[in-house]
Amino acid sequence: MVRKIIHIDMDAFYASIEQRDNPDYRGKPVAVGYPEARGVVAAASYEARRYGVRSAMASTTALKRCPHLIFVPPHFDVYHAVSDQIRQIFLDYTDLVEPLSLDEAFLDVTENKKGNPSATIIAREIKQRIKEETGLTASAGVSFNKFLAKIASDYRKPDGLFVVRPQAAEKFVETLQVEQFFGVGKVTAEKMHKHGIRTGADLKKCSEAVLVDLFGKAGHQYYLNARGLDYREVEPERITKSVSAESTFDHDKDSVLHLQLELYQVALEVMKRMEKEQFFGRTVTVKIKFADFKIITRSRTLPEVVKNFQQLWSAAKTILRNTDLGGQKVRLLGLGISNAGETVGRKSIQLQLDLF
Repeated sequence: MVRKIIHIDMDAFYASIEQRDNPDYRGKPVAVGYPEARGVVAAASYEARRYGVRSAMASTTALKRCPHLIFVPPHFDVYHAVSDQIRQIFLDYTDLVEPLSLDEAFLDVTENKKGNPSATIIAREIKQRIKEETGLTASAGVSFNKFLAKIASDYRKPDGLFVVRPQAAEKFVETLQVEQFFGVGKVTAEKMHKHGIRTGADLKKCSEAVLVDLFGKAGHQYYLNARGLDYREVEPERITKSVSAESTFDHDKDSVLHLQLELYQVALEVMKRMEKEQFFGRTVTVKIKFADFKIITRSRTLPEVVKNFQQLWSAAKTILRNTDLGGQKVRLLGLGISNAGETVGRKSIQLQLDLF
C-alpha cells in the first residue's frame, strides 16, 4: 500500500500570531524575543527575514541587519492555545497525527475520516480551515513518506502546497542540495562537501557502507533518502524524553569566559525548545567536544524539575565551572535536559498517502 503523508508547517508561527493579534505589527519586521545584549531571536516574521533575520540569531546581530526591527516578548500560552486549535482540525481528518513541535505535524491520511482518496485535496482543505479558523497561513507537503513530505512543505513557503509523487521522487531528490535533507545540519553538510557530496545525486552515488563509515548510523538513513525512501511510520504518541541543543565554534576556544558566553547562548536555545515541547526535566547535561574530537559529558540532577531559564543557566554554568578542561581547546558545547520525573512529555502524531 502506498502511504499518503501530509506535513503541515505553520508559516512564521510565533511572529504571525503576534502580527495577527496586534494590527500595528502587520507588514512590519517583527522578532519574537528580547533585544538585550545576550538576547536571541525565537522567531522572525517574513518581513524581518528579508533583512536576513533568522531564529536563533543573536538579537544584537538582528538589530544590525534590521535597525527598525520590532521585538515582541513571547506569549507561549497563546501559541499553545493556537497549536491546540490547529491540532483539533487535524484530528477531524485522522487520528494519526504526529506533532513535531507547536507549529508542525505529520498526518497519515491513507485511510481518513472523510473517506477522501486524495491527500492533496485534504491538505488544501486543512490549509483553508486553518486560515479561516485562526487567521494564519500554513504550508503543506504531500508525498508517500515523511522525508519527502517534510521537504515538500518547505518548497513553496509561505502559504504553499507542493506534492512529490512516487514516480517523480528519485529525480526530485537528485536535484536537492544536501542542506535540504532533514537531519543534515551545517557541520554534516560541510563534511559532505569535503567528500564531494553536494546534491542528492552526489549522495546517491555513495554506497551504504561508505555513508555509514562517514556518518555512523545516520548513514543508513542518508542512503535511503537519496533514493527517495523512508520507512518510518507516523507515531501518534511519541513521548519527549529529552531536549538539547549544541553549538560548533568557527574557531576552537580555551577561554573560560568565552565558553561561558557560548554556553549561555546554547542554554537560551534549550529553554526555547523546552517551552516549545513543554518538557521540563531534572537532569542537566553539558557536552564538550575538544579540538581533538574527544567528547566528554558532565551531568547534574536537581531536586526539582527545571522550569525557568535561571535554573537551567545556574546548573549549566556550575557544571562547566567544575569541569577540568585540562588546558585543551574546545570546538563544541552542548546542553541537554532530561529525566522528566513526574512531568509528562508532549505527544506527537504522523501521516500517510494513497491518491495524490
